[in-house]
Amino acid sequence: MDKRILDVLVCPVCKSSLDYVEADQELICKADRLAFPVRDGMPIMLQDEAREIPATDEL
Repeated sequence: MDKRILDVLVCPVCKSSLDYVEADQELICKADRLAFPVRDGMPIMLQDEAREIPATDEL
């Protein structure tokens, strides 16, 4: 994922910054505990497509 893209992307729910996890191909919003998928290099920034991160998982 291009660093320039990561610098401008924010969570569509709360507008906080996102962390890219290359191994999982996901953008993580720690504030909302959501993981947005990255498919074929394209971030899918739809809340309906996001995976909820359980409270038991460490961020």
